[in-house]
Amino acid sequence: MSDLHMREHWVDTAQGKLFAQDWTPLQAQGAPIVLLHDSLGCVALWRDFPAQLAQATGHRVIAYDRLGFGRSDAHPGSLRLGFVEREAQQGFAALRTYFGISDFIVFGHSVGGGMAVACAAAFASQCVGLITESAQAFVEARTLAGIRAADLQFAEPGQLQRLQRYHGNKAEWVLRAWVDNWLSEDFADWNLDAALAQVRCPLLSLHGDDDEFGSPAHPERLVALADGPAAMQLLQGCGHVPHREQAEAVLKAVARFLR
Repeated sequence: MSDLHMREHWVDTAQGKLFAQDWTPLQAQGAPIVLLHDSLGCVALWRDFPAQLAQATGHRVIAYDRLGFGRSDAHPGSLRLGFVEREAQQGFAALRTYFGISDFIVFGHSVGGGMAVACAAAFASQCVGLITESAQAFVEARTLAGIRAADLQFAEPGQLQRLQRYHGNKAEWVLRAWVDNWLSEDFADWNLDAALAQVRCPLLSLHGDDDEFGSPAHPERLVALADGPAAMQLLQGCGHVPHREQAEAVLKAVARFLR
């Protein structure tokens, strides 16, 4: 990775510091790609994908830990309904200010995909590309079943330690922020329909046909309701984390989309 320059950053926000990292090719081109992680994720859990993405596309890649996750400061409260949409005006807006970003491409995994849609909607004139991966467009029975199963798994001895490795003493908060929000009654009617109507840029929606947290109904809805040109790609024999399970296919699809 010698042709990539990698740096770590601390971004001040009203609620606390956010950890960010960027991977910049020597001859960087186009708008930067900002990565938005999933419900239990953080910068470290993207592993080597950001570097691979920067190399495959020639674009600078920026990832950050949302407040309460990874190396960022603890969240002062708990996440409430609307947290998906609000990220655009909170952590993401702070990141844009810190890096001096005007035009951008946003790439979100799982709930980060929903947040990416919100960012593309909120900053429609600056967002030049939107990529969602395994994103949920609404609350589906399959999503809730997957979350209930994961919650039971994390209740087993030693399982929470897996999260602590990445989130430290924030691990329990991270788990509850995911499970309790999605399973709450007031979240049952949540969807991205209103945000999608405000998306003007090209959209690429990637989804595994074997995703335990959402059926192909999600990318279908994203593509149908986005107001800009939109395409979906269903990855065969792939689960919820395509950038890990089928990295080559994801990198190829994104590079083709950005061209």
